[in-house]
Amino acid sequence: MGISIPRPPERLTNCNCSICRRYGALWGYFDASEVVIDAPPGSTDEYAWGDKSIAFVRCRSCGCVTHWRPLPGRKSLRMGVNIRNFEPDQIGPVTIRLFDGAVTDEFVGEIAPGALGEA
Repeated sequence: MGISIPRPPERLTNCNCSICRRYGALWGYFDASEVVIDAPPGSTDEYAWGDKSIAFVRCRSCGCVTHWRPLPGRKSLRMGVNIRNFEPDQIGPVTIRLFDGAVTDEFVGEIAPGALGEA
């Protein structure tokens, strides 16, 4: 399985909601039409929770969460790519925004740009 993104993200989101916290993801956001997912049929599993507006996708072989995609009915066609699946030097220094998805649904701070491996 492979994912291609059009450019390094300008910033990442670290969400503390119950599912993102467990996945340990750092989300980079892109328009769904900009991301190329190269996965043979049957090589991924999906899980939708809550309001069922997005589906989290993982690799069946290694179990890594790779991305989330919008489901029908979602107004935004934005998708999230788990940037932790990329080598830090592919992404470079980036600001990480801290999102409180567990309580307030608001951004609560950020970590200044630095090497992704240090975040």
